[in-house]
Amino acid sequence: MAPEDASRLPNASHVRLRPEIVATPPYRQGKPAAPDAFKLSSNENPFPPLPGVIEAIVTATDVNRYPDAAATELRQRLAAEHGVDENEIHVGAGSVALLSQFIQAAAGPGDEVLYSWRSFEAYPGLVTVSGATSVQIPNDSAGAHDLDAMAAAITDRTRVVIVCTPNNPTGAIVTADAFAAFMQQVPPQVLVLLDEAYAEFVRDENAVNGLDVIERYPNVVVLRTFSKAYGLAGLRVGWALGSEQLLDAARASAIPLSVTGTAQAAAIASLQRADELLERVDTLVERRDHIVAQLRGQGWAIPETQANFVWLPTGDETDAAAATFTEHGIVSRPFAGDGIRISIGEPESVDKLLAAAEVIVNSLPSGHGARTIG
Repeated sequence: MAPEDASRLPNASHVRLRPEIVATPPYRQGKPAAPDAFKLSSNENPFPPLPGVIEAIVTATDVNRYPDAAATELRQRLAAEHGVDENEIHVGAGSVALLSQFIQAAAGPGDEVLYSWRSFEAYPGLVTVSGATSVQIPNDSAGAHDLDAMAAAITDRTRVVIVCTPNNPTGAIVTADAFAAFMQQVPPQVLVLLDEAYAEFVRDENAVNGLDVIERYPNVVVLRTFSKAYGLAGLRVGWALGSEQLLDAARASAIPLSVTGTAQAAAIASLQRADELLERVDTLVERRDHIVAQLRGQGWAIPETQANFVWLPTGDETDAAAATFTEHGIVSRPFAGDGIRISIGEPESVDKLLAAAEVIVNSLPSGHGARTIG
């Protein structure tokens, strides 16, 4: 049908849809960049895939066949790397698909899913689709999880708690000690999803590492992804580590055959070249730390970040600040009324980013929370 004929489709306003779904805004990804701008809105890895990974993608030509629904070879490689049984590894179409599966497996109408806020913007929609109710606990003043408040908010209706570390979009971590203290307060029947999409960028030795603590907690599932550090965002591969019983519940709620054979081949090739890929992560971490130091030198009051992005708490000035970034050739990710998340991108983007940030911080009203200057 030609575009000009699209309006000829019959009106579907009488179809009964779930009102809570209709009221939920769809997930919005970061805006694309103009040819002369840098897209720093989606936390993507700016490096192209390694040649070996590209070769794996190109040679995965049997697209006329369905992929291995169990992602057997990838699961076996991950299991061997982490010293677990392959049935304790589950693969999905990105960590967000895994989140959806676990939430739907554990929570439904009348149940609650608890998480810090602001955090990953997909959480509210995933909870709504499950039929459960979101319970959002405000971040602390450093943009981190207030774990004491989260523990206090757990009720008999709580089925899932999501802990995002480093937190998206603020970059703050949960420490190992804080997580251990938190888990002492979480009932064993409550599923805890430890969302560690940015774990490879963490350099703080105090941060919790789900791979190190998973054996202590039978109700914890660790979520990881190939989208960020490994640069496979466009192929959608994530994985979960946890008890077989919990993973089987997620597998039962998954859309079958959602992880393509091409994606599986690329993930396996990435694991084979992990050292090279993680050297690139080191480069991004150095660039991140440089940007943070420069922003603070400009007078920005920003939280400590251990991810591949920085958070500017611009509050009511967010829309105007995002417009300034756009004018300077930087596509950022604004969250109206809260702040702006900016990914660590190409080296050529740094000067533009910092130039725009200096204009913005100097234009913020005196006493604004994002400023350290008067």
